[in-house]
Amino acid sequence: GWDAFGLPAEQHAINTGTHPRETTLKNIGTFKRQLKALGLSYDWDRELSTTDPDYVKWTQWIFLQLFEAGLAEQKEVPVNWCPALGTVLANEEVIDGLSERGDHPVVRAPLRQWVLKITEYADKLLAGLDGLDWPAGTLRSQREWIGRSEGTSVKFQVKGGTEDVEVFTTRPDTLMGATYVVLAPEHPLALKLGNEDAVKEYADAAARKSDMDRTADAKTKTGVPTASFAVHPLTGEDVPIWVADYVLGAYGTGAVMAVPAHDTRDFAFAEAFDLPIVRVVDGGDLPYTDPGVCVNSGEFDGLKTGKAKKAVTYKLSQLERGEKKVTYKLRDWVFSRQRYWGEPIPITFPVLDSNGAPLLEDALDPRVVDEGFEIDFSKPEAVPVSQLPLQLPETDDYAPGEDPAGCLARIKDWRFYVEDGHWRARETNTMPQWAGSCWYYLRYADNGNDAEFISQQNDKDWLPVDLYVGGAEHAVLHLLYARFWHLFLYDQKKVQSPEPFKKLVHQGLILGADGEKMSKSRGNVVNPDEVIAEHGADALRLYEMFMGPLEAVKPWQTAQVSGVVRFRDRVFQACAKAADVAIDEETEVLLHKSMRKVTTDIDQLGFNTAISQLMVLSKHLESMEEPPREACEKLALMVSPFAPHLGEECWSVLGHSDSLASHDWVEWDEAKCVDATVTMAVQVNGKVRAKISLAPDAAEDAAKELAFAEEGVVKFTEGKDIKKVIYVPGKILNIVAK
Repeated sequence: GWDAFGLPAEQHAINTGTHPRETTLKNIGTFKRQLKALGLSYDWDRELSTTDPDYVKWTQWIFLQLFEAGLAEQKEVPVNWCPALGTVLANEEVIDGLSERGDHPVVRAPLRQWVLKITEYADKLLAGLDGLDWPAGTLRSQREWIGRSEGTSVKFQVKGGTEDVEVFTTRPDTLMGATYVVLAPEHPLALKLGNEDAVKEYADAAARKSDMDRTADAKTKTGVPTASFAVHPLTGEDVPIWVADYVLGAYGTGAVMAVPAHDTRDFAFAEAFDLPIVRVVDGGDLPYTDPGVCVNSGEFDGLKTGKAKKAVTYKLSQLERGEKKVTYKLRDWVFSRQRYWGEPIPITFPVLDSNGAPLLEDALDPRVVDEGFEIDFSKPEAVPVSQLPLQLPETDDYAPGEDPAGCLARIKDWRFYVEDGHWRARETNTMPQWAGSCWYYLRYADNGNDAEFISQQNDKDWLPVDLYVGGAEHAVLHLLYARFWHLFLYDQKKVQSPEPFKKLVHQGLILGADGEKMSKSRGNVVNPDEVIAEHGADALRLYEMFMGPLEAVKPWQTAQVSGVVRFRDRVFQACAKAADVAIDEETEVLLHKSMRKVTTDIDQLGFNTAISQLMVLSKHLESMEEPPREACEKLALMVSPFAPHLGEECWSVLGHSDSLASHDWVEWDEAKCVDATVTMAVQVNGKVRAKISLAPDAAEDAAKELAFAEEGVVKFTEGKDIKKVIYVPGKILNIVAK
């Protein structure tokens, strides 16, 4: 499948002057050719692209299910707006106030956005992690991203006013050490508390930073005081109110109570601006952030952290100044993109005339007139399912512009249309590239179904996914979004399992020969076409799997490909001279050991160690004048998942006219995995003096008889008193002599 919508495809199209659909199809063709050249056995009947109209139809359909359930709504959201790129960027795409792609200025601005209310699934998303066979680090990352916190909400009244500054804290036991309050620059009270000019200038500067830049552990803390104070809810003392960009308006309440003695960021800020620091928890050096015993806390002195939290929360509730509360780091998913190359959001709005009435068809034409009407965004309506997919308009004018409505707003023939004698307007935002990648695994199971996105029978037969192999870079967002959509569809009884992916493995990144991530700008990219041309597809496959464990990050070394080429050639040479001879005991034991190890390693995705065992077996067989045909057939079968072209060629050379793909996999006999004899060390007083060969389960008397006949043992035991003989069958024999 091809995840083909998104910003990179559109930017490339803009830079080269070609339509994104054209470049997308071209790149899909290249990738598909390379995958086939490598002999990857995909079922191409299930191929799909997120840009296919029949796929877009069901992506839009899922969005409408969310809309009808009240989980998709419009909000004014502060976003990272990049005028040059003409779109909203994620925090991760903004570095020092500039876009990661192109280094264009980015500003923080409120825009009308479609938002998916993933926060309503926070508890379900957390609970679902418990039953998954996923890497521990990924599970931890998802839990931290959701960020469930139990704590207390606290209300600080603005002195001389009626408004409250509400904060949330997981450490209410430190409330007596709160010496100031900090508002985010975008907090609704920030410009109402005095010193407005300085606060506005500071807020404007903060708007040019991403959330990641603002919350980074910068050495220099910045902020500006307001002219107001808050009233401490327990002591009644005045505490100054500041504005600082390390507090985010979109996180929590957009305000924090600052306890510099027991919080690292508050401590740095207090030191920078010479604000009071009061220790209220007994402990080590400041800032002390661990649990302890309350000090300088009035009636709470002497209470341990756990009891102090409950006591302070109870006191606040009695004063109606706070209560117990659960919060989440997780924020609702901003789902709008002001781009062309994405799924159109299947929502329309009524167009109103200058009097606020529905605009009649013959009143004026908004496709040619810019004034005299407005779009009523407060009344969104779903596009009927029968009209899906809502497709992108054909245009050459898909470059971004400075209008946050997006480039689709310029295509008025598409945006405006008449329905039942009234003008309506289509939504001009498109979906993010995450949309199509949220549910593709479901469509693989039923990609020819025009009536539903997946039938109940195919859902039952194929899902949930047994094994998902994917990059660690998707540990949070993609996997969390996919789980959210799947859980929602499960609640709507559209799918039969609550979780989409039972087992997850992250494959390691293949680096360039310089140890850096492959990049055209670094000149360290390995073109698979060139490797195939020089060494063959099987050599490329074998080397990638032999480089190291699947999960490991490892650098590509072209010079080392020659090692697997030699292995490939040994396998063929052994099969080419196979003969109809009986298998000797040594070969039989090695063959059955190899079949066991290769099968077990494949089950555990240990491809490098499986290939290593095949190297041992092939070297043994190739060294024989007449390798047994039966052993060579087993070798060809075991090699075939790693090197399919080699496997088929060897199978043919061994006299088979059919494909080995239709042959049963190898089976081993556990009894034949045991060596007939083993070589065992014989020690005298802890030092090896001889080696003997015997059956691995030989009796102790037989082992002693062989051992005491060895010259090295006789030399160190003759004339001495044998105190003890320690015998471990198949392992060691130790003689203690005095």
